[in-house]
Amino acid sequence: MTRRPNRLITWLKAPLRLLLALIILFEEWGWQPLQNLMARIARLPVLRSIEARIARLPPYAALVVFFLPGLALLPVKIGALWLVAHGQRLAGLAVIVAAKLVGTAIVARLFTLTRPALMRLAWFAALYARWTGWKEQLLAWVRGSALWRSLHAWRLRLREPLRSWRSRALRRVRHWFGPPA
Repeated sequence: MTRRPNRLITWLKAPLRLLLALIILFEEWGWQPLQNLMARIARLPVLRSIEARIARLPPYAALVVFFLPGLALLPVKIGALWLVAHGQRLAGLAVIVAAKLVGTAIVARLFTLTRPALMRLAWFAALYARWTGWKEQLLAWVRGSALWRSLHAWRLRLREPLRSWRSRALRRVRHWFGPPA
């Protein structure tokens, strides 16, 4: 007896896959710039010593540190949902977006610091390899779509006019306020 796939699951797969891909694309887009921002902030002497300690952690302690931001932001996200439930949709959305940005920045930096220790855990290294392979397949699916290709082409067409506009705007600002000190 062959089992037929559930029609609802089949119907929902593409939109769910697209939503997940958009979340991953956001993470990919923000990961490196936010990690760089956190690295600049970490130049402060107090944070530098904390980062040095984190980088020296053994594997399981590094794992705990790596997952702490997600746990710490959970009450913030629940608070954001409470705001939405009580009619403060914009405030709730702003809190969720801010929590996502802060969380991504912190997790990106922590992963950079803890990755060598985490990769010494065989199960973590195997899961990470599976995750990155799956993520690359999903992103390739999105990047291969007609919608993605047309949005990418549109973005490329806008790049030069936006650069030109930005250059003119910066010249105006410099004219009004003088050269930077």
